[in-house]
Amino acid sequence: MAINLKAREVIDSRGNPTVEVDASDGTNRARAIVPSGASTGVHEALELRDKDVRYGGKGVRTAVANVNNRIAPALADLDPKDQGAIDHAMFTLDATKNKSALGANAILGASMACCRLAAMQKGVPLYQHVQDISSRKALMPVPCLNVINGGVHAGNDLDMQEYMLVPAGADNFAEALRMAAETYHHLKGLLEKKYGKNSTNVGDEGGFAPPMARPEEPLEFLTAAIEELGLQDKMMIAMDPASSEMFKEGKYLVQGTSLSAGELADRYQAMAQTFPLISLEDPFDQDDLEGWKLIRQKLPKLQIVGDDLLVTNPERIAMAMDNDACNALLLKVNQIGSVTEAIAAANKSFDAGWGVMVSHRSGETEDTFIADLVVGLGAGQIKSGAPARGERTAKYNQLLRIEEESGAAFGGRKVFER
Repeated sequence: MAINLKAREVIDSRGNPTVEVDASDGTNRARAIVPSGASTGVHEALELRDKDVRYGGKGVRTAVANVNNRIAPALADLDPKDQGAIDHAMFTLDATKNKSALGANAILGASMACCRLAAMQKGVPLYQHVQDISSRKALMPVPCLNVINGGVHAGNDLDMQEYMLVPAGADNFAEALRMAAETYHHLKGLLEKKYGKNSTNVGDEGGFAPPMARPEEPLEFLTAAIEELGLQDKMMIAMDPASSEMFKEGKYLVQGTSLSAGELADRYQAMAQTFPLISLEDPFDQDDLEGWKLIRQKLPKLQIVGDDLLVTNPERIAMAMDNDACNALLLKVNQIGSVTEAIAAANKSFDAGWGVMVSHRSGETEDTFIADLVVGLGAGQIKSGAPARGERTAKYNQLLRIEEESGAAFGGRKVFER
């Protein structure tokens, strides 16, 4: 059966345009929507934008036309169940290293839609199809919920970007989500009591943006909320400082003070010794390899996650492995631009004994693809924002359905152990 592709311009959770692709075979119709990031790494695949007057230059009509006029004919006679062939055909057509000819947003939209169509043709859930093509065992993930925001995700004075609740001690996903939602609401009360109601307006990912500046203060509030609910044995904390955003002229600007990589590493070490920190993402700039090596030496047992450092790219992952720069991958499908490459990046990480945290983007959509992806890959960790805003809760609700249907085991603490 021929594959028919149809793309269109829709909007994401920030009101910016993005690419939606329908894939059909005459009987089944699948749909995928591509997310977009605000805090992006310089090594990511290229998201093609029109750069004209529409939508402040962020329109995606060119990417949409590339799907409809160039990608669709190239994939028409292929079997959607052969994900490798689907994606390879698009790589060949694009013929650039960073997907700049067609746009990673065009390629990814078609890649995800064809993956969904294949699952429909097989009559299986998407997570099971991902499991088949990745040769992994299904596993329910621990949710990492971004509940306090700083950096480019907020208008406060916090230089570090994300502070997350991690209910790793739960017995199953449903219990983990419940505990995290309860802690989120308790945290809201603590913040309102100190800073007033405006402090609990939510940002792009559903997290609060209270008027804080000291990087340790969110950790203090999260720890207080956890302890007041008696969840010390079950709830941990993760951080994503997004340090590339703080990196200025070879130093890290924190609270108006320029810190060397060594000074910043000492700060992280003190945090890890004081608070129940289980995971630290992007602690240094994407090109500050010496900083990454240093934090691995100072905190050898902590999960150190590469996002901007790795951009879900197998070549960057190999470089980080050679330098012992981190021990976990943040997997974002739109950083690399295809399902095949995302699975390859995950498998390369698993083979090295790394952790893999599947992640949303700050500019999200109602598409729940990553919920099925994280289960099918058996990654055991997902980062999809706070338990608020429909584009975030859509993923968590899909995971509740998958857990009920699949009976898959819950990842728990062991997925963070290194």
